[in-house]
Amino acid sequence: MKCVRALRFLALSLAAVALVAGSVSASAPGGRCTCRHRDGAKYELGQTACIRIGDISYLARCEMNLNVTTWKRLQDGCPTAGLAVTIVPPAPIP
Repeated sequence: MKCVRALRFLALSLAAVALVAGSVSASAPGGRCTCRHRDGAKYELGQTACIRIGDISYLARCEMNLNVTTWKRLQDGCPTAGLAVTIVPPAPIP
């Protein structure tokens, strides 16, 4: 009879431990991890941004390093867009 009670107690204890362990999550917190830009904008992991510090600028990607989000420098300078202007002379008037 004592053996049955001991086994029942052990089974209930193991079940309680399993429930507690199942409810504790080792994953990331509910929110997504983001990097913050100097202007306060949030960037998701993998997104890139132009970082400007004084007169220095560089392209960086938001990454995870040792469980902390950080900016990883990809290249010096930031990409810029330009518009090529072509001047076409007007057609002669007949």
